[in-house]
Amino acid sequence: MNEYILDVQGLCKAFGGLQATTEVSYRMGQGELSAIIGPNGAGKSTFFNLISGFHRPDKGQVLFKGADITSWPPYRIARFGMSRAFQVSNIYPMLTTYQNVRQAILVQQRRTMDLFRRAEHLARKETVQLLEVTGLNEHHNEIAGTMSQGDKKRLELALALAIKPDLLLLDEPTAGMSMEETHATMELVADLNREMGVTILFTEHDMPVVFGYARRLTVLHQGALIADGSPQEVRDNEEVQRVYLGEEV
Repeated sequence: MNEYILDVQGLCKAFGGLQATTEVSYRMGQGELSAIIGPNGAGKSTFFNLISGFHRPDKGQVLFKGADITSWPPYRIARFGMSRAFQVSNIYPMLTTYQNVRQAILVQQRRTMDLFRRAEHLARKETVQLLEVTGLNEHHNEIAGTMSQGDKKRLELALALAIKPDLLLLDEPTAGMSMEETHATMELVADLNREMGVTILFTEHDMPVVFGYARRLTVLHQGALIADGSPQEVRDNEEVQRVYLGEEV
């Protein structure tokens, strides 16, 4: 069995004349809590899209849990255990928190049916447990579209956890949050990694969040990987410092 939960080799992707990723290779072990950072346009979202099946690479290979998933569609990759929470929420805004989570669980269990009738008593236990894990049990009857940004992000995280992922991808998990919401969300992410053993890879622009929670950092610049290592190793890397033009990293 492959010792890496994710093993990416030589990913290349171009859009027209723009080379979005260039020979990106990346390996991730089971149980890691890691981040990929880089300036705007560095290729972070493209990399996430490539490994989760939303784009197909022009060249390269993606192995997940030892299986070659390079050409798999997103739904198949998700069912195989890779879940993704997006920067822009994909919740059902007119449904309650409870209904959103229950529907995601039913989809994972392939028991989708009329949400308000035959599904009424399905997945109740699993839904309640997931609401408790993500700290949303007090909001179970709240309409999702009216929730605060922080709670919407927690709901998005709950939906991603509904498939019981082996690898969780988080795209800007604290975008638009207050400082208090940011702290609460990242503490939840750390707990999921530490207590539940979920392997987590996230992208983030908030450097205090990155250096406060990730145990390993990878830096992309203009589609290429330029640094990989511990937070301190990346902070001291001269090329990374040049890329961020003197910004604090």
